[in-house]
Amino acid sequence: MVLLAVVASFSVAIAGGATLLGNKPVPFADRTTGRVEQAPSPDKRIIYVSDQPPVRVVGAPFVPNTNPRER
Repeated sequence: MVLLAVVASFSVAIAGGATLLGNKPVPFADRTTGRVEQAPSPDKRIIYVSDQPPVRVVGAPFVPNTNPRER
């Protein structure tokens, strides 16, 4: 219980410190209307997670062994 209380108070202290810094959140794109808010500077652009290139899989695909007696 003491360890749980220490970890919880430490986490609350870190979250409170991060709140006091007052950083602005990253702007998100509005996908419902198709318009994008202007980024604060040209260096920071909005990145869509779904636009990332697919990951290359190396090796044989994983097939689960549903019948352990057959290998």
